[in-house]
Amino acid sequence: MFLPLRAGAAALGAIACFVLPVCALAAEAPRFAGVFGDHAVLQRDAAIKVWGKAVPGSAVTVTFNGSKATATANAAGKWASQLPPAKAGGPYTLAVSDGIQTTTLADILVGDVYLCSGQSNMEFTVRYTTNAGSELNTSNDKLRFITLDRVAAITPQSELGKATPWQVVTPQTVGDASAVCYFMSKSLAKTENVPVGMIHASWGGTFIQAWMSKEGLGAVASYRPGLDALNLYASDRAAAQTQWAAATQDAWKATEDDLATKLQWIEPKFRDTDWKTIVPDVIWEGSPDPELTTFDGIVWYRTAVTVTKAQAAQAARLSLGPIDDVDITWINGVKAGTTYGWNTPRDYDLPAGTLKAGRNVIVVRVTDTGGGGGLYGKTSEKKIRFADGSTVGLPNVWRYKISGPIRPGARVAGEPWAVPNGLTTLYNAMIAPVAPYTIKGVAWYQGEANVDSPVEYQSLVTAWMNDWRQKFDNPALPFLIVQLADYGPVASRPVNSGWARLRESQRLAVKADPHAGLAISLDVGDRFDIHPTQKTVIGNRLARAAQSVVYGRSVTPSGPEPVSVARMVDDLIVTFKNTSGGLVTYSGNTALGFEACTETDCTFVSATPDGDRIILQGANRIGVIKVRYAWADSPYVNLYSQDDLPAGPFEMEISQ
Repeated sequence: MFLPLRAGAAALGAIACFVLPVCALAAEAPRFAGVFGDHAVLQRDAAIKVWGKAVPGSAVTVTFNGSKATATANAAGKWASQLPPAKAGGPYTLAVSDGIQTTTLADILVGDVYLCSGQSNMEFTVRYTTNAGSELNTSNDKLRFITLDRVAAITPQSELGKATPWQVVTPQTVGDASAVCYFMSKSLAKTENVPVGMIHASWGGTFIQAWMSKEGLGAVASYRPGLDALNLYASDRAAAQTQWAAATQDAWKATEDDLATKLQWIEPKFRDTDWKTIVPDVIWEGSPDPELTTFDGIVWYRTAVTVTKAQAAQAARLSLGPIDDVDITWINGVKAGTTYGWNTPRDYDLPAGTLKAGRNVIVVRVTDTGGGGGLYGKTSEKKIRFADGSTVGLPNVWRYKISGPIRPGARVAGEPWAVPNGLTTLYNAMIAPVAPYTIKGVAWYQGEANVDSPVEYQSLVTAWMNDWRQKFDNPALPFLIVQLADYGPVASRPVNSGWARLRESQRLAVKADPHAGLAISLDVGDRFDIHPTQKTVIGNRLARAAQSVVYGRSVTPSGPEPVSVARMVDDLIVTFKNTSGGLVTYSGNTALGFEACTETDCTFVSATPDGDRIILQGANRIGVIKVRYAWADSPYVNLYSQDDLPAGPFEMEISQ
């Protein structure tokens, strides 16, 4: 929110309009970029980057707490400068003037600023957390936050979409703050005794690839064809769509068994009378079908709608409401589109000629990777709207058939421009407009959407961190990453787990980066809910990691971390660091979840703590080459440090 212009400045502007031919331009006051506002927090002890818009060619002066900086607006009206470092404190005013008009922002503090980003677990707000009532009456002038609107773009944007203005934490506002970000910032404000500002930019169900710039994602060779297609899409959408469709038309087929049969399901003439019926207004777990109650995988839906000859001659838009998680939609055997995102409404444009007078068959193939699945939302959202404004509603009752679980290792490439999971699209719209802002660090809670490609995630996280460091012009920018919580089935025997493998990718990426920290959340999740409510612990663990990684305090950043696995006669010895004086097991004298693995299989083994070591009795067998710990979607864990921090999952080869 900007304060009103001063009366004197406005009068001068009126005089300038009277005598100058550029009166329309001169009437526009210089302004700051949208990320700045009343109640904002600026980063302490570092050059403060400021930028905004003004009349092209005009000279502007920025003033703040006795400091001054100047800049000249370019031909597009953009200006940028930087103020000298400031100590923590405030409140101050921040102003920009072109000598005629001035825009002033009030109640500005200087402290530490964190960018909090990711998917739905970072979006999760304070009001829905465990014991939220103790926080909802909180007032804290030292804590401020801004929540960015969820928008996507094909190319980098210089302006933010609609954003919630900077807000001071009060009983009226705190419930809407990102919970993980808030609890981390609350802890840091106390330990560092400085104001903390939170810039929150998240979107549920999103891939890390959407949060990277084209330069950053281009460092991963496999994404360059998609980036090329995205670049073409920016200038010629039809050509890009044709090119991408040709390149990926068969990709989804790799995820299906009995493909010949499934291909028939797309055809309008296919008889689906033996399929079950469903009213798709709730996720399929909420349907009466017991087969769907806990099902994660692929389900096909079919329905038909009748249109007139006049309607069929028009262009139209097919709306299906939200679908959890990924859909491919065909109409009359022709692909209408595909979208990723569990809460993203599906809207597909249908060129004139797609629909036929009479019966039109709609087929939707839904892939659910976890949690709820399927078409849901109000029946009224499911319709076809024609170019003349008329609509036809889709039937209440659809037919469906369970195809099966996702084949291991299979993955479908979505369109590079899809919302919200197109390549670079969230970086372009939500990060690029704030990237010059001087920040202390980044907190990141993401990865659930990437579980189907867990090995690749390690290289993506590394490329993403390097990318944002370059964009924020800070090669040592700290990253604080939440390792995924437990979610999904409990394993009664050793299993191959995509969730465990993604956690390992997170661990290894952080381990290789001297400016990154990891917050383990394996013991505070909910195996029945992908959105655990115990965000206080996660936020506090992020703050602890920050104490070590960001502030250089002599504290262990996280729980026990494996250093090596060695052979000793009949046993294997796993050595840890960061135990704070020794390993502890809860609810027993042995540690649960250790496995000894050969090339082909793994076996649970007995594990006894001994100071900083775990002794795996009798595990040094012929063929054993590595050790795994807590390797499951939802493992039971009871191994902790003396500081009550859990050991995270890992896989490690035997060193000797």
